[in-house]
Amino acid sequence: MESMAGIRGIGQIAIPARDLAAMVRFYHEALGLPLMGQFGELAFLDCGDVRMMLSALPEEEAGVSILYFRTGDIDAATQTLRQKGVQFEDEPHLVARAFGKENWMAFFRDVEGNLLGLMEEREIAGTQ
Repeated sequence: MESMAGIRGIGQIAIPARDLAAMVRFYHEALGLPLMGQFGELAFLDCGDVRMMLSALPEEEAGVSILYFRTGDIDAATQTLRQKGVQFEDEPHLVARAFGKENWMAFFRDVEGNLLGLMEEREIAGTQ
C-alpha cells in the first residue's frame, strides 16, 4: 500500500546505543535477528521488511528512536509533503552506498518534534 504522499511503510528504525557491542549481542544473539553488517559506529539487522540500525551515540543523545518511511520516489514524496505543510530539515540526499543500493534520505519532524525520515533505496547499476 502506498499513501498519497508516496509512503510505502516503514523501511528502517534507528535505535541509539550507549554500548553498541552489547546492543548487537542483544538483538543478534539473544533475539536472533540476522546481522546484515557493521560499519564503524553503525550496525544493521534484518527485521523482515524493516531494517534496524543501531547507532553508537553519546550518553546525552541516546534514548530517541527514529522511524524512516520507505518511498519509491523521495523527491516526489518530499514535494507532496511540503505542499501539505511539512517542513523538512534538509533536502533529499545520498547517505550511503551499502547492500547493493544507494540510500537516499530527507528528515522532518512531526507536530511534537519527533524526528522522522523519508528513505529511498536505489539499486546501484550492475549489482542486481
